[in-house]
This record gives sequence, C-alpha cells and structure tokens, in this order.
Amino acid sequence: MSASASQSELRLVVLGRAGAGKRPAVNTILGLQDSEQGTDAHECSKHRGEVAGRQVVVVTSPAWFGSDCDPEERRKHISSFIALSSPGPHAFLLCVPVNQPADGEAKALAALTTLFGPSAVTGNTIILFTHTEELEEDERLEEYLVTWRKDLQELVEKCGERYHTLETRGGEPEERKAVEELLEKVEQVVTETRHLSCPLYREAEERVRERQVEIARERRAEELNDQVSPTDSQPEENVTEEEMEAVREEAERSVGDLDVDIDSIFPPAAVSASSPAPSSLWEKLTSWVRWLTTLVRREALFGALVGLFVGGPFGGMVGATVGSVATEVGRRKTQKTK
Repeated sequence: MSASASQSELRLVVLGRAGAGKRPAVNTILGLQDSEQGTDAHECSKHRGEVAGRQVVVVTSPAWFGSDCDPEERRKHISSFIALSSPGPHAFLLCVPVNQPADGEAKALAALTTLFGPSAVTGNTIILFTHTEELEEDERLEEYLVTWRKDLQELVEKCGERYHTLETRGGEPEERKAVEELLEKVEQVVTETRHLSCPLYREAEERVRERQVEIARERRAEELNDQVSPTDSQPEENVTEEEMEAVREEAERSVGDLDVDIDSIFPPAAVSASSPAPSSLWEKLTSWVRWLTTLVRREALFGALVGLFVGGPFGGMVGATVGSVATEVGRRKTQKTK
C-alpha cells in the first residue's frame, strides 16, 4: 500500500458478538446490499467504498472474544483481521446490542487492551449501539443509558465517551446523516491519535509487504514465461509500487498466523462441576435486571422470571423483592412522563 493511499483512506474494524448487528452496520456504512458481503460468517471480510467523499475500508471479524471460540480459531480470526486492517485501523467499532447484558463486550474491550495496549480502547474504539428498536418509541438512547444501563454506560466511559448508533426511524436520509456523523467521530479520533500502531500491527505490515513482493515477482515471472522465449534474458527489476498495490489484498489474506499470545488474553479457565459462586450468580442476576426492566413491562411477570432464574426458596424471595422494585421504578417513571 502506498503511503498516500494509506493516509487518504479511513480503516474501520467492526467487532461484536454473533447477532450484534455487524452485517447491517457494514451495509449502512458502505451502502451495500446484504448479498454483497458474502455468506461465510465464520471468516473475516473486507469491503471498501467511497462514503461522504472519503475512501473507507471496513473489516469485520467473527466473535473471537466469545468463551465458546476454539483457541486456534481465535488466533486465526485475530491474525486475519489484523492483516486485513494493516497498517492499523483508525477506529474499532464495537457493536453492542442495547437489549442484552454487556459482560461479553466488557471482555472484548479487555482483550483489545491486552492485544494492542490501553490506547486501542481509550483512543481508538467507538461503541456502536444496535437493536435500538427495542427502546420505547419516545425513549432517547442517551436517557436509556443513564437511567437504566449502567453497564453500557461503563463501556462508553472506557472508550473515551465515544458512542454512536446508525439505526434511525427516519429512513435512508437519516441513515446517511448518521453515517456522516459516525465518520466525523472517526475523523476526530484520527486528529487525536492517528491510526493505531503497535508491535502486532507492525509485524503484520512487515509480513504483508514481504508477501506483496513475492506475489508480484511470481506474477511477473509467469508473464515473462508466456511472452519471452527460453533463450531470451531479461534483467530482474525491482517491484514497482503499482505492482505492490495490485496484490495487496491477496498478500493480506496469505499472511498466516501472527505471534499472538492467546493464553495471556484468555487464560484457560479451570473446569469445575460445582455450583457457581454466590458472587458470580449475583453478577449474572444484576446484569439481567439492568436490561430486563425495559423489556418486561409487567412487574409481576418480571419478578417471576427472576425467581425462576435464581431458583429455590431464595429465588422466590428475590423474585418478589425485584418485582416490587420494578413496580416502584415503573410507577416513578410513569409519574415522571406525565
């Protein structure tokens, strides 16, 4: 990739759990149809286009930070999205559904910090909220975060208070405006931190450029073999920048695994057949409480669900208490909107 090309384009890496809305986000940013992204959700992908006068590259990756991801698959996905976004992304866009607990996304931010350093999160990550159709019609995202979702608000704080959503209720014109506003936030990141640079990305760029030279020379040799007789001799020339650029993406996809210490990012968990610790159970319960309060509007049903989740006599007591709290919160919210 030439220096001028790498400086003029915006490189975005879209991350998120399965079902978090990564494909719709890429479609909206680049104006693609869903079929243009391909059908293999288990591989990293790269798309480019012109958006609001800028060349934009968007790389997506499967949910490598999920607990169910095989370590070798995890290494493969991480190596792939790094190579495809080399020499470094201007922003990570972490897709976060507003209707689910944020524990997985918190792990993703921790993994990005371990992989690329703290500035990858504090300086180069934007939370991209999805599934906002789950909010009430007159409920603004900002109010929802502050009032109901401390866990999501904490994600935003870790990312330097940067967040956005591409989901609007105003049709295509509003969507394009939302995309332009997102790119403005990315431009602000570029102004403050430029693109992300770290040892892993420098390693990837070095390998990509080596492969570019190899592939370009192989192609030139094939062309010469087709055009020149065996008795002719041609002096070997240096690979031109144009030739390097022509084979860039092929080189990115053939880099192979990078030197990623998977165990330091995701230490092997100790397997235990015992029941979860009370603190873990309580964390799980509270994370459900944070988001279910806006989805389950019938307070009695909400309390019953919590009781079933915890189980036993203790669960019944907790369910009744939570149901009462939900009733009071609902009553106060109703009074507030009157």
